[in-house]
Amino acid sequence: MESGRLSKTYSRASIAPSMVSMVLALCLFVIGAGAQAPASLQTALAELDTSIAAEFAKDGVGGISVGVISGSKLVWSKHYGYAETEKKRAPTNDTAYRIGSITKQFTALALLQLVEDGRMRLTDPLEKYVPEIKSIKNTPAGTPPITLLQVATMHAGLAREPGCAQHSDGPLSVWQRKVIDCLPGTTYVNEPGTTFLYSNIGYASLGLAIERAAGKPFTTFVTERILKPLGMTRTAWEPSSDLRRDLAHGYQRIRDGGGAATRGAADRELEGRGYRVPNGALFSTVTDLTKFVAWELGEGPAGILKKETQDANYARVFASSATFSAGYGVGFQVNRRGDLVFIGHGGSTAGYHAAALVHRPTKLGVVVFRNCDSCTPDAGPTATRILQRIAGS
Repeated sequence: MESGRLSKTYSRASIAPSMVSMVLALCLFVIGAGAQAPASLQTALAELDTSIAAEFAKDGVGGISVGVISGSKLVWSKHYGYAETEKKRAPTNDTAYRIGSITKQFTALALLQLVEDGRMRLTDPLEKYVPEIKSIKNTPAGTPPITLLQVATMHAGLAREPGCAQHSDGPLSVWQRKVIDCLPGTTYVNEPGTTFLYSNIGYASLGLAIERAAGKPFTTFVTERILKPLGMTRTAWEPSSDLRRDLAHGYQRIRDGGGAATRGAADRELEGRGYRVPNGALFSTVTDLTKFVAWELGEGPAGILKKETQDANYARVFASSATFSAGYGVGFQVNRRGDLVFIGHGGSTAGYHAAALVHRPTKLGVVVFRNCDSCTPDAGPTATRILQRIAGS
């Protein structure tokens, strides 16, 4: 246990109910002594821990990992269930999960870095870097070429997924070819620039544009310019042998299987996700994603992005709901809960759900990983509930 942080792991049967209150009391004592967490935060975390544990006990498939960040520090973390049910292996802060579309935040940050470098402009047409985009079907007549900004904010009008076969199969080494091959099978659904429409193939194309503007592989650029400077040593595009030793395996419920779950699809995707690299390939851990969340809160190392660029980016948001309770910026989602506005992103892949949210005014953030599809509690709602509770305390 590090100073200022307590990480506890509970499997379904690893701790008797009579011991929970004792462990929780110790948890709150250590948080208060080590990180000097306010009493209101201690109370909120105690209530949330009880709630999450009870909700998870109703389901019990896979596991869930939670981290709470204050400023630059991980001040509380908790793990429920298993990273690998078959071996009764519990997750830790260093267990790797797929984070799905949270990857889009790193893709967008790489774009902003290249804009700062003078190698790209947000108003550049995507076809300047990816001329293959012209092969997309149903291009609305008379409209100008879609821009990087439209693609990055989900306003390019592109379909969510391409229409080509086996677009999500194949190792990391073939993702660029998959994108190019799938563009002719992609369609415009809306007129560019007119409405919000979430597009994975749009972000994959954006990653290809970044690669060509940077003059080096997209994955290398993100690793060198973002992951390494942030010290995210266990965040990776592929599950290396080291990551596989402490990997949370993803589980999916079997339809009409009486609650049974399988990890077949999730394990197959460990060998590659086809075109889905810039839009959803990364693996990360509670410890590592805490460092990115801290950067979002303005507590990260200098040199990733100028502060004025970062602040301006968070102020550039386009509504994605008629109630103005949700929006999308360059690589981040926005959600309003009363007077609280959260930014971040969620992610889902076969067997995994994830969420990373921050509330910048209070410098609080939350990371939640869940290695099960269609299971309670889900990562996104859990992260929102936690942040709403602690930021409103």
